[in-house]
Amino acid sequence: MTSRIILAGFGGQGILFAGKQLAKTAMHKGRHVSWLPSYGPEMRGGAANCSVIISDKEIGSPIISQPDILVALSLPSFSKFEPAVSEGGLLFANSSLIPEKSKRGDIKAHYIPATELAAKNGLAGGANVIMLGYLLYVTRLFDYDELIGNILSSIPASKSALIEGNKKALLLGYEYRG
Repeated sequence: MTSRIILAGFGGQGILFAGKQLAKTAMHKGRHVSWLPSYGPEMRGGAANCSVIISDKEIGSPIISQPDILVALSLPSFSKFEPAVSEGGLLFANSSLIPEKSKRGDIKAHYIPATELAAKNGLAGGANVIMLGYLLYVTRLFDYDELIGNILSSIPASKSALIEGNKKALLLGYEYRG
């Protein structure tokens, strides 16, 4: 089985971090993985996205023209990538920043107010991990413990204060049923 995932938003939303966590977890499970970042020259606020391919087979190219799964954290990213989602694919949209709904009947769209949930729970900057939690709940790509273990092992000792916030954010997304 192969999953072609695009995560997209603004720089500073943790898009690349979220993609790395999916790739790292898949790699630890012995899957073939590709992670390809793309971002503008701006550090924060510019467009940022990454392509993650997880497969049981070798991956021929890291380029994704039609994702099976799109995680969109901003309206420009939704507008750019939603038309490309493959028929039968999944869309995860941060409804806090994306007021539009997909008009496509051939994909399954999920809306989660990730930025709002992060703010209400004192998790500034945690919308990306909330989205990962919801993605995990819907897709069952990995076991919850596998993903949280990899996220926590990615946090350096100098930033140990982020551990509890990331645990809370992943669980918020995983338990979201809005």
